[in-house]
Amino acid sequence: MIEKADIERVKEQLTQNIGQKIRLSAKKGRKRVIVRHGMIKATYPSIFIVTLDSISEFANTERTVSFSYADLLTQSIEITVVDTKQVIS
Repeated sequence: MIEKADIERVKEQLTQNIGQKIRLSAKKGRKRVIVRHGMIKATYPSIFIVTLDSISEFANTERTVSFSYADLLTQSIEITVVDTKQVIS
């Protein structure tokens, strides 16, 4: 069961790392994991925003996606801060 204290702890970790480069691993089904790099842009009461880097060197497009704190707690996604190797969970 996800407790409110767990959500607050994860939110605090994300807030401390706003603007940091991250590695995002997202589980997309049976044995399929997508890994992207980006930056934590903002945190809000129930979601946080991540700006993902472009996957093509020919197109300079960034993608902004949002996740809930429960996504981290249920291990649907995993975020690792690149500089410090800190895993946020």
